Amino acid sequence: MIKLIVNSDDFGYSRAINFGVIDAHKYGILNSATLMTNMPGAEHAFQLAKENPELQVGIHLVLTCGKPLTNVPDLVDEDGYFKKNSIIFNDPNLNVEQVEQEWTAQIEKFLASGVPLTHMDSHHHAHGIPLLLPVVQRLSKKYNLPVRCSGDVQIEGVPAFSDVLTTDFYGETLTFDYFEKLADRFPDGTVVEVMAHPGYLDSSVLTGSSYNVDRVKELEILTTVKLPDNIQLA
Repeated sequence: MIKLIVNSDDFGYSRAINFGVIDAHKYGILNSATLMTNMPGAEHAFQLAKENPELQVGIHLVLTCGKPLTNVPDLVDEDGYFKKNSIIFNDPNLNVEQVEQEWTAQIEKFLASGVPLTHMDSHHHAHGIPLLLPVVQRLSKKYNLPVRCSGDVQIEGVPAFSDVLTTDFYGETLTFDYFEKLADRFPDGTVVEVMAHPGYLDSSVLTGSSYNVDRVKELEILTTVKLPDNIQLA
């Protein structure tokens, strides 16, 4: 038997995403989500999380989407938005101090909401940038937070949220038999996190995210699938 965590990224992105996350939880197999505290839908997501306390909610640390909560001039473009991930990920002079400042503020905003904080990961897997390893280690220790792993590789010096992460429940690899086949990929006793992005569509999603229509398909799968007997929700 494997233990399954189905985590929705992007909670807080917009109201449509938020409603999709909650429906995937209430009517499906989604049991975890990570929240973007800098995005326009954050307060709505906090309220929904309070109304659905059985949903585990972590923080989706942001470095490549929306506007920051703090003054981090080296991380934003001329309009005040975070630089694109293609720039951030390839910057050998990434301002690590400003990243830590901003991510600390994002975590503190989450804690101020009163919603229990379970773990942390990041938008576009930014916490896996090698330069940011010391930041991730400090924040994990300071706030006692498990951290999303990278595949089956644990991030050095931090507790892991699961044994393995799968990122192929996405786009062209979305299938209605995905979870039926999942147990065949891992030995018994493995704690598997499946990264998901369910949601409904609104103008924010359609114009701001390159991943949009498939979010609705994810939601349909997550709310109709029946888990096989050898998979148990964690």
